[in-house]
Amino acid sequence: MTAEPGHQPTGPIDGSGTSRALCVLAPNPSIMTLDGTNTWLISEPGSRTAIVVDPGPADEAHLQRVVAVAAGRDQRITTIVLTHRHEDHSGGARRLAELTGAPVLAADPAQRLGSEGLAAGDVVTDGGCELRVIATPGHTSDSVCLQLPADGAVLTGDTVLGRGTTVIGTDGDLADYLDSVGRLRALAEETSLRALLPGHGPLLPDVIGTLDYYLTHRAERLAEVQAALAAGDRTLGEIVATVYTDVDPMLWPFAEWSVRAQLEYLRDRGELPPDAGA
Repeated sequence: MTAEPGHQPTGPIDGSGTSRALCVLAPNPSIMTLDGTNTWLISEPGSRTAIVVDPGPADEAHLQRVVAVAAGRDQRITTIVLTHRHEDHSGGARRLAELTGAPVLAADPAQRLGSEGLAAGDVVTDGGCELRVIATPGHTSDSVCLQLPADGAVLTGDTVLGRGTTVIGTDGDLADYLDSVGRLRALAEETSLRALLPGHGPLLPDVIGTLDYYLTHRAERLAEVQAALAAGDRTLGEIVATVYTDVDPMLWPFAEWSVRAQLEYLRDRGELPPDAGA
């Protein structure tokens, strides 16, 4: 999900990826999902099995296409992984599991089909590949990213998007989010990451530049919220109207989610006026 403009890379999305990750774009474009949800098919070249990351919405034609793309590569889908619980990523998981017999792995127990979950440090091995689980709460409490070491890539779900910046969801947390992006930034330096594979929008080859932009943007927005509070704004609507002048007003209801998260962040630090946030 996105509620803010920002870095604007372009390029083909459907069929894009790396040596071991192929994007199958879901046909659910919207102001919040950009071009649609990126479903990722993960496998070692020549493998007879594959992992699907984020089946996308409950769209039968899309799910049948994912199965067909795998079959066209002489592969069976044997594992399904979710980056987080939002329906535009997880809605098709149960149906894809019916079509393939694959279990669904997720950090949120309510999203799982099978006994396995996802926790920081877990490694998913299938399709001849290794996906390392990185807990990245913030956008949602159950968000994870998945490192694909063989390609120097990380699948980011909605933690990092291909265009713009993500909102902090109603079940998210700004402090967690900043920590998560900071840890991705450290990983990028430690392992020389070459690509971020987002849940929406095009692949991002400038890993450190993108993560630095995210951290800078969040700091700037927080400073703008503090300035709005100092000027007398108190309600979510007032703050959004002051701070988000560069955002389509259609997105202002979603921008309120991020403002609420920013106010909670300030409240936790004792920096929020007592009458703010109504």
